[in-house]
Amino acid sequence: MSALAYDGLAMAGRQLRRVRNSPGLAVLTQLMPVNMLLFFGYVFGSAIAMPGREYRAFLVPGLLVATAAGGLMTGMFQAAADTHRGVTDRFRSLPVSRAAVPLGQAVADLVVTTAGTVPLLLVGLAVGWRIEGSALAAAGAVGLLLLFRFACTCAGIFLGLLSRSEEAAGQLGASSFVLPLLSDAYIPTDHLPGWLRTLAEWNPISAVTTALRDLFGNVPVPPGAAWPVAHPVAGSLAWSLLLVAVFLPAAVRRYGGE
Repeated sequence: MSALAYDGLAMAGRQLRRVRNSPGLAVLTQLMPVNMLLFFGYVFGSAIAMPGREYRAFLVPGLLVATAAGGLMTGMFQAAADTHRGVTDRFRSLPVSRAAVPLGQAVADLVVTTAGTVPLLLVGLAVGWRIEGSALAAAGAVGLLLLFRFACTCAGIFLGLLSRSEEAAGQLGASSFVLPLLSDAYIPTDHLPGWLRTLAEWNPISAVTTALRDLFGNVPVPPGAAWPVAHPVAGSLAWSLLLVAVFLPAAVRRYGGE
């Protein structure tokens, strides 16, 4: 086994032990998307008219992607906490691969996210959402979702290492909550003003959400949309790979003290 793989697995194990030692926080984090599904689905759902569509079927893929985008906040806070408390400096003094620490954190987050997605899917099925596409397409949708989560976590780790402060990371991470609101995660963008629709459709969350809705067979791709939404699978892959290509090497360099 290579040094990177061995050290990366050790770092991932450390992150998973942190989750195991804070079960209350883990449960609350996983319950939030479920609560949002019930709130948006039953409170806002009764007020949002969607001809020919069931709003909760429209909403579940959006919530899945909004939860995946939360990797930005999670990665940022954990990396900033380790830096602020001197853990990162301690790791730098050890003979550990520079890429292992950020990569291990991102992989551990992906494992936790995979497990946490199951309750949201089950509640979605309970409130009327269904997978209407093929099993292969649904598997592709899950793969895109996890890739996007990994990309957001990489971006968050870099920003957390950059901020070096838990307070700053917490405030900046909380502000990322607005990103799903500027997308089609919760509402269609068809009737938004031109400039706002363009902004929403170039939001990576919109591309991934549209890809999931299309692959799950819930909602077709909207006509006349910007390129990432008009070609949602390609757009999702492009955005996710771009985020990984930019922020993972940047996080490794920042961890190394460059």
